[in-house]
Amino acid sequence: MTDLTKYKENQKTQFLAGEFERLQKQREEVLEMASDEAMKEMAEDELKMIDEQQKAILTQMDDILTQEEKEDEFPNEIVLEVRAGAGGDEASIFSYQLAEMYSRYAERQEWSVRKLYESTNDIGGYKEASFEIRGQGVYENLRFETGVHRVQRIPATEKQGRIHTSTASVAILPMRKKSQVVLRPEDLEMEFSRAGGKGGQNVNKVETAVRLVHKPTGLEVRSTAERSQQANRERALQILTAKVEALQEEEEAKKYASERKNQVGTGDRSEKIRTYNFPQNRVTDHRIKESWHNIEGIMLGDLDDILDKLSEASRGE
Repeated sequence: MTDLTKYKENQKTQFLAGEFERLQKQREEVLEMASDEAMKEMAEDELKMIDEQQKAILTQMDDILTQEEKEDEFPNEIVLEVRAGAGGDEASIFSYQLAEMYSRYAERQEWSVRKLYESTNDIGGYKEASFEIRGQGVYENLRFETGVHRVQRIPATEKQGRIHTSTASVAILPMRKKSQVVLRPEDLEMEFSRAGGKGGQNVNKVETAVRLVHKPTGLEVRSTAERSQQANRERALQILTAKVEALQEEEEAKKYASERKNQVGTGDRSEKIRTYNFPQNRVTDHRIKESWHNIEGIMLGDLDDILDKLSEASRGE
């Protein structure tokens, strides 16, 4: 007798599990009919048909659960965060350019991109910003982009022609449907404020923007993109849950880092992972010690080769 418990508990397979049970009852009725010698041949044909239908339903349900497991490991929704590091205005410009680079890559993949929060400086660079990106394979493709990105170039304001070095950090947060983390209300600090930017009366007069802090870790999230305070609160809570889970995974990965052949998969936010050297037209990923001489194309979103090489290196581990 097939155990249908896991199929009944899952909303996506509940209906199919019911169909399987209906066929099972039908099968039992046909078996009774088969005891009559005159009906035996017809019953055997019908049993064969029922068995084939049940087998097809089982395969379909297993496929659904397998796909769901993959989606949980590699969800089709992420939050991408960029934050300016060392280097003042040049770091904020670089942070903005990284966000643009990922947005253009997302467009090439036909993913949707939505800005959730931004904090800009006077010259239009990002002090920090976060984006929701949705699409098939988004986390699987971008999961190794977490870390510190370094840029070396001559800033437009530099009179002496000296090369400056600046940094920006990137965090890729998978938005999993089944998180292992549960945030306790007493561990949360919440603030509300008016959302900045264009938007009319709702933006100017109602405190819809939400800032959420996880007191045990100090992690914070801001959400301003939704139209209501409640929606921003729920979105901030989802992102904060993902951040806490990512921090736990990062700490767990560090425990076993010395046993690994390389560091592609640790997701350490403080690790310098890549340098963008403009004078030498070179982008170097330090984890896999590979370089590319197409910096202009890469900044326009041509990331396929870099991401493919990282994925290969990860599989090699």
